[in-house]
This record gives sequence, structure tokens and C-alpha cells, in this order.
Amino acid sequence: MSEDTGSEGPRGNGSRRENTRSETYAELAAVGPYGVPPGHALITMVEPHPGHEYAYNRWYEDDHYYAGAMAMPWMYAGRRWVATRDLQLLRYPEKSAIAQPVTAGCYISTYWVTAGRYADHMRWTVAINKRLNRDARVYQDRTHVFTAFQDHEATVYRDGAAGPRDFHALDHPYAGLVVQVVDAESPQQRAELLEWLRARHLPKRLAGSPAAMVTVFRPTPLPLDRMSYVKQVEGTDTRLTLLWFLEEDPRQCWEEHFTDLDTAVGESGLGRVELVAPFVPTVPGTDRYVAELR
Repeated sequence: MSEDTGSEGPRGNGSRRENTRSETYAELAAVGPYGVPPGHALITMVEPHPGHEYAYNRWYEDDHYYAGAMAMPWMYAGRRWVATRDLQLLRYPEKSAIAQPVTAGCYISTYWVTAGRYADHMRWTVAINKRLNRDARVYQDRTHVFTAFQDHEATVYRDGAAGPRDFHALDHPYAGLVVQVVDAESPQQRAELLEWLRARHLPKRLAGSPAAMVTVFRPTPLPLDRMSYVKQVEGTDTRLTLLWFLEEDPRQCWEEHFTDLDTAVGESGLGRVELVAPFVPTVPGTDRYVAELR
């Protein structure tokens, strides 16, 4: 058997390598942070190329979600979401700094990474993705529209201490997700924007709404040895990403609750909305919704 399986043909060297790996894992488990709150996130919005929708979905569902994400150290929760054509058409603004056209990016995946483990995770993820590429296990007929690792800044809850926490969000059966991206003019203004969102705007908007919580993240630069098909992250000093977790299908509550998020931010004078995009969860292991993308 190959070394990758944790076993080796000839004994001796193989056994020593296996023992060394076991000892290393034991040492790593004994040190460093291991809390449950999401300290970091990977948020990756992708557009499969026309004609490749089914093949892309099967690759992601059957291989990449696990081998390229959930099997990696410190990435402890994940969920895939999809925007069918009717959901894509609800997006705004039409001229978006995130997606051109604004309907691009019909799948988005969200993952939580343990606080304080970003550097450890990144070393592993860069290495495993190089290996996946070498082994032809990366689907190439797709475009990364909005892919970034992000640091957690705040979570605002509708119901206070009741209900699921942010570390439950990707496992709880929420019916929808709204992704909102806001740009400030400067790092100082972003700090003011974050405080306004956390203390004033989000508590007011969540009250009586179908959204149970909003998590707020700021993007971080990707490493220089990232995969070439993933562009460097923009707006690392000025951008915030908001994830609204909904208890209703976004189509049922869009008009009443989500059509004016850009107006509210604009009136604050603290930033401009570059994307508001609704999604529903995929059904793992199926091709549900693939026929509704175009």
C-alpha cells in the first residue's frame, strides 16, 4: 500500500515514518487553541463554466468538499449554498465590484476555521491543493468570483442568548443565506462602519426579521503561493463580508427585508454595498437545483 494510507510495504523505514507521523499528531493535539467559536472563515463563490454545471457539482460534492476542505485540520464546519436563476436575478447592485455580471457565482461554500489556527490551516491547505492539482483532482472549468479567507469580527443575534450560536450556523438547517459585501473608503472608516453595523444597524434590522443572526468578517490576503487560478483578495483593508442566516427561503422574505440594504448603508455615509446575494442550501450528494442555474 502507498505511504499516503498510513501503511507501507517494507517494514523498517515504513514503520518509522508511520510512528513519526503518529507522534507528530499527538504533539500537535496537545498545544495551541482549540475553542469552538469561528475565528476565521473561507468564503468561496464560484461560477462553473456553461455546460459543466453537472460535472462541477459532482466533483465538489463527491470529492472536493471533503478532500479539499473538511478533511483539513482546524476547518471544523462547512456548508454549500446555491443560487438558482431566480435567486441570481434578485441580486444587486447591477454594477458590482464583486461579480461581473452581478449574477455570476451560482455556488458559494462557507467554512469555519478555529480561532488562532489560521496560519496552521493555511500551511496545510496550500500543500494539499498543490497535491490535488498534481493528482488531477481539481476541476478546472470554473471561475472563482469571490474567494477569500476572512477573519471574524462580530456576530449579532436576533434573539439574544436564545437559539443556535455562530459556531452552529453551518450545521443548523437554515433555509437560506444572504451574502452582503460592503466597502468603506479607508481602514479608519471600516472600523467606524463595523461599529455602526454591530451596535446600531444590525440589531435594528434583525428585530422581527427571518434572519436569526449575522456574522461579520473581514478578508485577509491569500498567501503568495496560492493556486494561480485564485486571484489575490481585494479590499483587505476596507471590506466587510456579512452572512445573514435565514429561517425562511429568501424568496419569501426578499421584498420586505432585503431590497434596501444598500440604501441603509449609503445613508450612514460609512460605506457602499457592492453585493447583496441570496442563496439556498444545496442537498448534499444530489444534483438538486443544477437544472435551475441558467
